[in-house]
Amino acid sequence: MDTQIQQAPCSIAPADKRRQAQLIGDDLVRHHGKRNFYSVQQVREANRRNKIDIDVACWSHALFNTHADFDRLHAGSRDACDYAAMKAEMLHSVANDGSSSWFDFDLSWLEFPDLDISIFDFFD
Repeated sequence: MDTQIQQAPCSIAPADKRRQAQLIGDDLVRHHGKRNFYSVQQVREANRRNKIDIDVACWSHALFNTHADFDRLHAGSRDACDYAAMKAEMLHSVANDGSSSWFDFDLSWLEFPDLDISIFDFFD
């Protein structure tokens, strides 16, 4: 019998993924400049400044941290969060055409071809 547990996205998702991505992306660029990825602490602080509920804060980490940083954040945690699935959902919410056929979770949030950057204030 296969006892491997399949990871799923965190069970509680943001009500408005697009809005959370916009708030945290704008905050990170304003405080740290435009980067491909941000540290766990930087994303944590952005979540705090924007009053992102602790139950959905992990979704910001999936979008703005590296896969390795995300995994380290969850090491030893009871939460079974799937970085790739969560990142795909977050990026899908801000994609121009709603497509995820191009999805490669190793790309940074700035490198996705269908990202609707107009939602981020810092690109205007």
